[in-house]
Amino acid sequence: MKFLDNPPRFLFFTGKGGVGKTSIACATAMELAAEGLRVLLVSTDPASNLAQVFGIGIGNQITAVPEVAHLSALEIDPQAAAQAYRERIVGPVRGLLPEAVVKGIEEQLSGACTTEIAAFDEFTALLTDTALTAEFDHIVFDTAPTGHTIRMLQLPGAWSGFLESGKGDASCLGPLAGLEKQRTQYKAAVDALSDATKTRLVLVARAQTATLNEAARTHLELSEIGLTRQFLVVNAVFPGTETLGDPLAEAIFRREQGVLASLAPALRELHLDLIEVKPFNLVGIEALRHLLTRATLTQAPALLTPLLGDADQINGKQADNAALRQGSLSLTDALEGHRLSQLIDQIALDGHGLVMLMGKGGVGKTTLAAAVAVELAARGLAVHLSTSDPAGHLMETLHGTLEHLTVSRIDPHQVTEDYRAQVLASKGAKLDAAGRAVLEEDLRSPCTEEIAVFQAFSKVIREADKKFVVMDTAPTGHTLLLLDATGAYHRDIARQLGKGAHFSTPLLQLQDPRQTKVLIVTLAETTPVLEAANLQAELRRAGIEPWAWVINSSLAAAQVRAPLLLQRARTELPEINAVTTLHASRYALIPLLKDEPIGVDRLLKLVANLPSNPASP
Repeated sequence: MKFLDNPPRFLFFTGKGGVGKTSIACATAMELAAEGLRVLLVSTDPASNLAQVFGIGIGNQITAVPEVAHLSALEIDPQAAAQAYRERIVGPVRGLLPEAVVKGIEEQLSGACTTEIAAFDEFTALLTDTALTAEFDHIVFDTAPTGHTIRMLQLPGAWSGFLESGKGDASCLGPLAGLEKQRTQYKAAVDALSDATKTRLVLVARAQTATLNEAARTHLELSEIGLTRQFLVVNAVFPGTETLGDPLAEAIFRREQGVLASLAPALRELHLDLIEVKPFNLVGIEALRHLLTRATLTQAPALLTPLLGDADQINGKQADNAALRQGSLSLTDALEGHRLSQLIDQIALDGHGLVMLMGKGGVGKTTLAAAVAVELAARGLAVHLSTSDPAGHLMETLHGTLEHLTVSRIDPHQVTEDYRAQVLASKGAKLDAAGRAVLEEDLRSPCTEEIAVFQAFSKVIREADKKFVVMDTAPTGHTLLLLDATGAYHRDIARQLGKGAHFSTPLLQLQDPRQTKVLIVTLAETTPVLEAANLQAELRRAGIEPWAWVINSSLAAAQVRAPLLLQRARTELPEINAVTTLHASRYALIPLLKDEPIGVDRLLKLVANLPSNPASP
């Protein structure tokens, strides 16, 4: 693997959600540790799943991985980091200032922006604190999905610039002194990220147009801030030797090869590695040891569940087949009466409302959001389709227009500029030159973006009392931060108005099942299902009850005959059972299709579950 040749001290793995960043980062860390090097593996994803991968508790402290010599791991926990950050700010004044003043400071520090900066303090410490990391030869970063990662990597420069000018009151973060202390640390982080002898950034993608387009954009954006030493890894490529006359397998192979042949010029300049799709789930240490090697159906037998003897069994044609039955579920039961079109029938009855699609990156939220919106619009209902994903690809997925459908994107850069202009025109109009200069400086704080995105999100979802608003959300971790901002705003309004006051906030709208339907999207794979279950628990803690689950791109729900696809389909069955019997009160199961569901016609076929190829049921 080219990206492992002479690796520097810091390696970053980033890319669109669901491309395999965590698996490749873990396998890389294990590979380096196997050479006797001391390695620290760090997750900066708010929805980290390192613990599931290794099967041990990790959390917000450096933890040795018992079964891998020389390897330790750390999950930066945004909430724990935020609590420690708040205590550093509030602790010294508690008991010295009036209680009301202390509570006011704590309230200022309760939002998503504080959470982001607190977690970021821990991240920059790993780049700069030699005492903290002296015992490690390499630090491998498994980052959040691309949009959040770009934000994270841009922050050292953004905060350094903000502190250099240093005149803002940084009201969303509390006392400016809390940031001043980090000035040297942020400057050192900028230097480390920009030094190709210290840092290597690995872009991870799949052989899919959307993920490679995002990799190209990421390459250019990160090059602009000095991260020029980049490598490209295309993960889970289907091998031509495994098609074996299976129409779906042949279609996957042809599609992926066509995408690879048309790589963007910016990506052609990078060192490229291809990793073939594996016939087993990449969970557990033994599986990860085989990720960076070529493991076929005849290799690593301990990782493979027994292949079913007949393709008809995996395709659900024998309703009483014990091999397909997990608990009370057979695949035939799972498919019957659980199509996406039936969920939309129920949604359409309301005539209007908010429909939010949430889940791990890479599970198909954008595609399904577009499919739901297109189907509702095709029924003559007014629909506003929007995305809060910093790396949203709605227009690429729609690839066309439809009557009754409007489309928007909450662009963080644009809404931030609009918000700054709005504040300067209102609050700034009443200030003198000196006061306006201070306000302008404060608005250059990176925290302004959090406020602007939240306001834009609130504005979009308010339309749901008149029409359908279908929201394609960012990957799980970033969505939880947005919900955190929603909760902070709600608490602030409640505190200001006092007990007994009647008011409406976005959080109340999300909590009302008459106004909002949350669809959790997952794949029939271990990690996406675990993350979706954790997301559901977080939503319930916020008083939001998910309405339905959607299991997307299932091989078990498609007609497959190639041994590699049969084995992959077999591994899905326990996950389908977990969703349908443990997690979801209602659900839809969508098969993997030969053609990517891009464009209005294919999106409508996806909803209706009409076969676009002989391989679909």
